[in-house]
Amino acid sequence: MARQQRNFSRSDEESDINLTPMLDVVFIMLIFFIVTATFIKQAGIEVIRPEALTAVQKPTVSVLVAIGENGDIWIDKQKVDAAAVRAHIERLHSENPKGGLVVQADRGAKSEKLMAVLAAARAAGLTEVAIATDT
Repeated sequence: MARQQRNFSRSDEESDINLTPMLDVVFIMLIFFIVTATFIKQAGIEVIRPEALTAVQKPTVSVLVAIGENGDIWIDKQKVDAAAVRAHIERLHSENPKGGLVVQADRGAKSEKLMAVLAAARAAGLTEVAIATDT
């Protein structure tokens, strides 16, 4: 029996893989993830939060306020005067009205500052207010 060799010759056009549709899909997915991503808000300083046994995570946060050990109030990475807290809270809450307020008060912070922030939040009309803790 004689074996016959078949010589398959393909042109260069047939052997190339077209990557254009795959790249289109990758770019569309990238755009989708960028548009739908939620960005983590940071207050501006690191605080040592108090511990609590009944901590519950809040799903939506539009305003994050930090109170340092020495009583500094930080909103959106800026040090804020106590008199201007309400205006900052109203501005940030208007950008995302469905979110609430989370206050990160340091263990060593005085309760006067915490109460001032909570009063400003109430005056701004926020009903969803929480205090950040460690478990």
